[in-house]
Amino acid sequence: MTASQPMIAPSSDARPAEPAATPSRDLVVAGNLQRDLFRLGVVPCVIVALALTGWFTHSRLDALEAAFDAEGQAVARQVAAMSDLSLYAGDVPALQNVANAALRGGQVTRVEISNSAGVFVSAGPKTAPMGELRMFTAPVTLREASRATAFAPAGSTTAGEAPIGLVQTFRDTTAYAHERTRLLMAGIGIALLALLAAWAWVRHTARAVAQPLRRISRTVAALEAGQFDARCNVVTSGADEDDDDAGGGRRRARHEFANLAHDINRLAERLQRNQQISDEQVREATAVALQRMAEAEQAALSRARFLAAASHDLRQPLHAMGLFIDGLLPTANPTQRPAVLRLQEATDFMGVLLDDLLEISRLDAQVLTPAIAGVSLASLFDQLEAQHAAAAAAAHVRLVWKDRGLAVNTDPALLLRIVGNLVSNAIRHTPADGAVLVVARRRNGAVRIEVRDNGVGIAPIHQTRVFEEFYQVANTERDRRQGFGLGLAICARIALLLGTRIKLRSALQAGSTFWLDLPIAHPREVAPSAKEPAAAAPLAGLHCLVVDDDPAILDGSRTLLELWGCQVDCASTRNEALTRLDKSDAHFDVVLCDLQLDGEEDGMEVIENTRRLQPDALAVLVSGATGPEALQRLRKRGVMLLTKPVAPAKLRALLSTKRIPVFAAC
Repeated sequence: MTASQPMIAPSSDARPAEPAATPSRDLVVAGNLQRDLFRLGVVPCVIVALALTGWFTHSRLDALEAAFDAEGQAVARQVAAMSDLSLYAGDVPALQNVANAALRGGQVTRVEISNSAGVFVSAGPKTAPMGELRMFTAPVTLREASRATAFAPAGSTTAGEAPIGLVQTFRDTTAYAHERTRLLMAGIGIALLALLAAWAWVRHTARAVAQPLRRISRTVAALEAGQFDARCNVVTSGADEDDDDAGGGRRRARHEFANLAHDINRLAERLQRNQQISDEQVREATAVALQRMAEAEQAALSRARFLAAASHDLRQPLHAMGLFIDGLLPTANPTQRPAVLRLQEATDFMGVLLDDLLEISRLDAQVLTPAIAGVSLASLFDQLEAQHAAAAAAAHVRLVWKDRGLAVNTDPALLLRIVGNLVSNAIRHTPADGAVLVVARRRNGAVRIEVRDNGVGIAPIHQTRVFEEFYQVANTERDRRQGFGLGLAICARIALLLGTRIKLRSALQAGSTFWLDLPIAHPREVAPSAKEPAAAAPLAGLHCLVVDDDPAILDGSRTLLELWGCQVDCASTRNEALTRLDKSDAHFDVVLCDLQLDGEEDGMEVIENTRRLQPDALAVLVSGATGPEALQRLRKRGVMLLTKPVAPAKLRALLSTKRIPVFAAC
């Protein structure tokens, strides 16, 4: 390295790169804390007790072995020391005395003294088996003082040289074995006592640790279950507690479990306070929601009453206008006819609007009860094709129907209304040479009916509002010939009545798809197709009674019915109507009565008396009242209702079916 290149010392702050964090793994635990504590305490105690007992027993056994051998060897040496001169001199009696003296000490059971010269002296029995005896040997050598004796022959040995004989002593090992067994049993007993004491202590300690933890765990589980009044009753002893500090702080327990229980109790108290606050907030929010719901219901009732009152006040003159217009149309000259037709068109539009409002009012009042039955979609689609084929042909739109042989459980009339409205809207918004597809297919155990078109589509911003009343996407000029924006709102309510919902999928320039799901029906559940209605009978000679407090309606009804060849009687009050019905020679085929007569008079009384006095007459209420209360009342009484304004064609069709069984229509 040159001088111009400065040396760069490594920075003291430099640290090795930390390894990338690895995802933590689950720590798997087994058993329970008490068992773990038991193992933790007992296993070391077992190991220590066994080690100490083994060491102690081994030491005692070694000491016993050494003492046994030392005693036997000491006796052998003592006999050898006492028998050296006698063995050297060959004095057998002296040797025998030495051997007997050794036996009398009781430490050995047999003594043998011998040399190479053939001297052999023994003492003690030979009855004990050799397996129970242990032999100890000691050489016999001359003592130091023996070398100066005059009797030593030439060539004799001296002390420290080769032995002159051999002493063998035998000890019985039975007592030694018993003592050894006793020591072993004592060691095992001591080990068992130590283990038992350790087990009892560890068990007590484990319980002392596990019991507060279990109580804390139960408290936490109760808190998790929403029982915020649960508490951990774990406290420490008085000697382990400090008094409350001067500042009013909480008592600080020295034991960790007591600290943990105290913290959990504080958490439970906080959760309980939060729950009380939340409950109070929920109660307040519920009260506000109930108040707003009551206000909304009151507003809905007010709207229903307003619609009922407004529709009744509008239907009365509109009904009279329709009757007069239909009476004037046959007699109008060519100059008057266009104006009369315009009046008729305006009246029809107003009638359609009022009918839609009545339909919404009836659906909101929940006075309609669906008649659920099996419906063949093939038959339903045939009816819809007959209704919309002309409109589709006029708009140059191709209608495609695919029922796929399916059937559904629903109200056929209400389903016809929903699908018919969707098809009518699709035809209206599909360009020339376009197509509208009505298809049924299985979907998740149900039948989905879809109405698809390849029209301009609906932007997402409008899709959530197309089911609102009077909302129209492409009719900002409010052209009444394009409808009033009530069709989809009515269909949505009817779908809810049938237990389903109408859903929409659309995009601009990509067409629209409306669909609803209905329960599938087995072919055996499908009701047979209705027969074709009988042709309208001529009305000439039909005797009718018209009851209404409005003179214009009476005049218009008389003019129209007489134009059809009917015989007409009119009454403006209840008493007048009852007088005509009660005549002995009176016979009426049809009674048309207004619901709301002059003052407090009720047209329902006229209908009930008609049923009693003229049981063969067709009794019909004609009213503009569309309130929920009135509709519920008529439905319970089973009375047929014609809603004002009544289209002349509808009235003529009803009169022509006078002798056909008719069911309540409300």
